[in-house]
Amino acid sequence: MSPLEGITILDLSRILSGPYCTMTLADLGAKVIKIESPEGDDTRQWGPPFIQDESAYFLSVNRNKKSVVLNLKKDKDREIFLKLVESADVVVENFRPGTLDRLGIGYETLKSQNSKVILASISGYGQTGPYAQKPGYDILAQGMGGLMSVTGEPGRPPTKAGFSLADVGTGMWAGFGILAALLERAKSGEGQWVDVSLLDTMVSWQTYLASNYFASGKDPEPMGTEHPNIVPYQVFEASDGHFILAVANEGLWKKFTALMGVKALEDPKFMTNPDRVRNRVELISMLKDVFQQRSCADWMELFESKSIPCGPVNKFSDILNDPHLKEREMIIEKEHPVLGKFKMLGIPVKFSRTPGQISSLPPKLGEHTAQVLEELRYKFDEAVR
Repeated sequence: MSPLEGITILDLSRILSGPYCTMTLADLGAKVIKIESPEGDDTRQWGPPFIQDESAYFLSVNRNKKSVVLNLKKDKDREIFLKLVESADVVVENFRPGTLDRLGIGYETLKSQNSKVILASISGYGQTGPYAQKPGYDILAQGMGGLMSVTGEPGRPPTKAGFSLADVGTGMWAGFGILAALLERAKSGEGQWVDVSLLDTMVSWQTYLASNYFASGKDPEPMGTEHPNIVPYQVFEASDGHFILAVANEGLWKKFTALMGVKALEDPKFMTNPDRVRNRVELISMLKDVFQQRSCADWMELFESKSIPCGPVNKFSDILNDPHLKEREMIIEKEHPVLGKFKMLGIPVKFSRTPGQISSLPPKLGEHTAQVLEELRYKFDEAVR
């Protein structure tokens, strides 16, 4: 039995934040019915690359779901949707605030159909506040939430993260909120409205950077791969490439200096981490000169011999063929009836008794419409189109 077996989720979301949320819940056993417009999720057309006619983007976040086509602007289709709500546990959506009300399926309507239903709304800025009606996208949240101001190299233009961190992170917060609401419902017997936003996600993740600002009144700045509170903790260049070194406590620093055998590292001005942070420029300059004298493999072999944290800067061709990740089942290969052998990322949460599983691949648009409507005792040709 999977952890969320018996939970039914109606997924009105599209693109990334919502689909990522519902995919993670589907991986853990929830039944997810993806409600799509006749045009389908926007990302079905996002590409190239495509695998045959399927968008790689869409395939990345829509496995383990059933696809049902409904035009929620039509009375008959809204009736079908509300009939589905009667037996659903959760509805997930990522429209602009107010859209569900305009469609006639806002929270109060859902609640009147099913008092136990949980509505999870994902938006750019939340359901309340001065920005609520602004259109929200990942890149805007990264900029407005402060991530761009601390990402990249000093003196360079603002830089976003290399993937859609705000979207994926908000999808995770939505999943977290849904699970908490399900747990509370088991006690109270009532559903509720879960409200998460891309901007709130970015701000909530600032943690020690925000605390540093509260303490100093100084805006954090981009530092490349350096850490504002720990030295040395960054990427260094060797003779043939780059590697990561993370000397995060005094015990590691003592092992590191003994292993390096560089007398200057024993200077009292580098004795403690606060000393090293204050004298960062001098220390890092010294280490850069030393590290360029040997290869990445040499340095990592040396540090690993004393359990000093280090690692490579991998490309996707490295990580997606990594034997450790394959053993952890983070790289999965399935047989697709149309696409043939099909690779995807695995499930990051491992359970000792009730593991998640990938039971079905991303659906074709409307693939399950007839099946789901028949379960509701509607005739497919009469109900939709």
